Amino acid sequence: MNRLNNHSKQLPPKPPAHLIGVGLDHKDGHKRITKAERFAIVGGSQETHERMTETAMKTFETLDRKGKTLESVDPKELTDIIKDSTPE
Repeated sequence: MNRLNNHSKQLPPKPPAHLIGVGLDHKDGHKRITKAERFAIVGGSQETHERMTETAMKTFETLDRKGKTLESVDPKELTDIIKDSTPE
């Protein structure tokens, strides 16, 4: 009689999700990199880089206030949060 092996393989835990922003409008030769626990921003002009960084920070503030994470938030809701977090 063949018995099925009940030992399930455990998959390693998934790493937490991160937001990545890439700015393509730099012309001054500076290499801008901002790394945080939940996001990274690379490239861009000084203005673009600062704007993307502010957007990411505000996005995570909103997610934290709502008790949500990148892994748990609905993609449409995340899109709306990012839009609302982008400085004018």
